[in-house]
Amino acid sequence: MTNSPLPTRILGADGPQVPVICFGAWPLGGGMGPVDEQLGIRTVHAALDAGLTFIDTAEMYRTSESVLGKALAGKRNDIFLASKLSGDHSREHIRAAIENSLAQLGTDHLDLYQIHSPKPQWPIEDTMDELVKLQDEGKVRHLGVSNFGAEATGEAMQHGTILSSQPHYSMLFRRAETDPLPFCLENGIGVMVYSPIGRGLLTGKYAASHSFSANDTRSSHPSLTAEVRSAGEEICKRLTPFAQDHGFTMAQLAIAWTLANPAVTSAICGAKTPEQAVENAEAGRWALTDDDMVEIETQIEGLSPGV
Repeated sequence: MTNSPLPTRILGADGPQVPVICFGAWPLGGGMGPVDEQLGIRTVHAALDAGLTFIDTAEMYRTSESVLGKALAGKRNDIFLASKLSGDHSREHIRAAIENSLAQLGTDHLDLYQIHSPKPQWPIEDTMDELVKLQDEGKVRHLGVSNFGAEATGEAMQHGTILSSQPHYSMLFRRAETDPLPFCLENGIGVMVYSPIGRGLLTGKYAASHSFSANDTRSSHPSLTAEVRSAGEEICKRLTPFAQDHGFTMAQLAIAWTLANPAVTSAICGAKTPEQAVENAEAGRWALTDDDMVEIETQIEGLSPGV
């Protein structure tokens, strides 16, 4: 482990500099099994100490925002803080959601507010109009989208400036390489990829037959099919020696691999313990070479079943 600052990249065209690893706060809310509040706070503090001053949460992440609010007390000015609008897109709900997020997080503004997923039943022009008003009022600095394809992103861009996109992307789930990563690269939209370690399947910790506990959403997640689980186990079997030869873990290799894509600005990495937060941060210091990527691709060719 080194004490040198984490590398940073510009998020979007002329956007802010952010660390290449973003602290993902979904696990703090208990979505991957219960997390004691004090342990959650220590995890956030360890992440900050490791240079993870870019934090992503969401309205729907259970108690995540309230835990973050306690952990960030007195530290808010040092953080680029992002959350997401997860519920419906009525003007009334957007107002209620932002005020609740601000209150839970203990802040008067968000640096980035994202639409968690498209909801076509509400016209995007109305949704964006309300979000732009939040910008004008100073409650939100920048706007972004999550789980949006290129077409939906383009529609949102007609009604406001979209700084960032948050797609699902990993060695297991590579659909984003077709849509929306090329669109984002072409249009100067920053990309924060989520689940770079394949919801844990690319850590090497879980065999394909592993059963997650009932209070872990992975126990019933529709993306974690038997085919995906088997592919995850095989990828780890093939690539763990490569990671170890370079002094890193399999999880760190999976994260570094996403960062090697030229469209990707930052990888969102969740953590339930201080040790996991520090391990994730260290992945940001590993810049894979073109030769590394060719070798990795040769090893995992045909092993990305997830969409």
